[in-house]
Amino acid sequence: MTDKLELYFKAAQSAKIGIWKLNLQTDHVYWDAVTKSILEVPEDFEPVIENGINFYTEGENRDRIKFLIERATYEGISFDDKFQITTAKNNIKYIECICQIEVIDGKPMNLLGTFQDITKEQNLINELQLSVEKFSSIFTSANDAIFIIDSSNGIVTSCNSRSSELTGYDNSELVGWHNSHLFPVKYRRKVGAFLVNHLAKDDYIINETNIQRKDGKIIPVEVASGKKFQVDNITYLVCFIRDISERKNVDAKLNLLSLAASETTDTIVIANKKGEAVWANQAYLDLTGLNMENIIGQKPGYLSKGPETDLSATALMRKAIKNKESIKITILNYNKNKEKYWFELNITTVFDSNNNLINFIGVGRNVTQRIEKEFELQKLLDVTSCQNNKLYNFTHIVSHNIRSHTSNLSMVVDVIENTDDITEKLSYFDLFKEGTEKLSETIEYLNEIITIQQKTNIEKTKIPLKSEIEKTRMALSLAIKDSQITITHTIPEDLVVNAIPAYLDSILLNLFTNAIKYKSPKRKATLDIGYEIIDNYTVINFRDNGLGLNLKKNGHKLFGMNKTFHGNEDAKGIGLFITKNQLEAMDGKIEVESEERLGSNFKIYLNEK
Repeated sequence: MTDKLELYFKAAQSAKIGIWKLNLQTDHVYWDAVTKSILEVPEDFEPVIENGINFYTEGENRDRIKFLIERATYEGISFDDKFQITTAKNNIKYIECICQIEVIDGKPMNLLGTFQDITKEQNLINELQLSVEKFSSIFTSANDAIFIIDSSNGIVTSCNSRSSELTGYDNSELVGWHNSHLFPVKYRRKVGAFLVNHLAKDDYIINETNIQRKDGKIIPVEVASGKKFQVDNITYLVCFIRDISERKNVDAKLNLLSLAASETTDTIVIANKKGEAVWANQAYLDLTGLNMENIIGQKPGYLSKGPETDLSATALMRKAIKNKESIKITILNYNKNKEKYWFELNITTVFDSNNNLINFIGVGRNVTQRIEKEFELQKLLDVTSCQNNKLYNFTHIVSHNIRSHTSNLSMVVDVIENTDDITEKLSYFDLFKEGTEKLSETIEYLNEIITIQQKTNIEKTKIPLKSEIEKTRMALSLAIKDSQITITHTIPEDLVVNAIPAYLDSILLNLFTNAIKYKSPKRKATLDIGYEIIDNYTVINFRDNGLGLNLKKNGHKLFGMNKTFHGNEDAKGIGLFITKNQLEAMDGKIEVESEERLGSNFKIYLNEK
């Protein structure tokens, strides 16, 4: 018997199974070396009941071992159970404890048992349990319908709740059903071939097909098959089926919109959130002369700028894109051949449901014809407004000047009629004659103005400016000599202006005469003639050191008819008025800079267009 017991102990040690014993009469506890090793205590450790119980993890495990020991002690009931313990070195382990009762003369004398470390096995079980729980959670809560199919016969062995929602069948109806019944008859052969092909390759494959619901409705689905797995020598296949009805509807709408965008005459460009083009329609390519390779990945419009492109407009677009804002703008662009066109562009921002920017969409059109007509209309309105102003001024002049002369004549006639003295009557005839001469002169000037304004279609010609200035100086040589005015100029031989010859001659004559008439008696008179080019104008400067003008006081009257400011006897106030009208008839203008008692600078703008 002793030999057998020793053999049993050696076998237990070899299997790393600990032996323990509790003498119920003396409460002496015995642990063999394996038990002590499992509990990570030294070999000389002396166990007692209390410290042995404390190795069991506090709570449910400790309470359970106490209960089982007490029941074995007092009721003689053996036990075999698994527990979690905390070793002397604070390591968590799982053990299996088996207890048998040794009865002598009908009385329990000893508790004999084994103590085995099952930590590795328990950890595997725990991990497996966790995996099962995870799979169960995924299986039941997945958005896709999941079918587990026996590959040997095609029978559905399990499915999740989403399968019922997708097909309209209860899970109890689906389990045990052949998978082909999920699909309309005309799709079954194709789906069958797909599954067979997957079984041969054992790979993740996706295919689009249709299923038929219990109510007969056919809906588009995406079938994805996962890897095969085996249980009890049976190969199973997992299939995921997803309803793609909404996606198909969106695709159909997108195709329709894409077709519409491709065929519309409006240009359409779609850019990503960085402002880089990802797509453009044919209308945009036709307008710009570019191709997709020029556009994709670039900022739209980077090849459309030219010398006349409004930089402020491009700055506004850059700012809107930077701030993720929509904008509508009209800008002058250039196509690939550097031809100008006016482009009306509406940039719209697109955001997702979380208010994150997705795209910019630019819809534009060529509005060159409209803009050119607007320019023409504006030009016509400007001309009309100018003519209306001229007509108003002319009417005012006619009303004021002729009324003034006729009033004077009426007064002379009234005096003549109301006197009986022949000598007195005859004395008023000189006044009457002077009045009629003034009236005739005024009417002549008005006729000249009318002639100037009517002859706006007279063609301008190229005229050497220096030659014309020399001719004017020769024509006024006696007046220049008498006034002792010094006239100089810096006009080059090759400077040519575009003007009506008769008008240019009249303008030069008036400005030369003006400098002579209104020279200052306090200094030697000078007239310096220079020029400058400003945009489309040749600007001729006539700078004198004469009497000058108070522009604050008289500037608004300077170019009016019959306006004089210095009391000269030969001043008629008509020269600058005619000059202004002649320049405006040639799309030019006149400006003046002047200071009283210092001199004036008359600036003649000759339009070279």
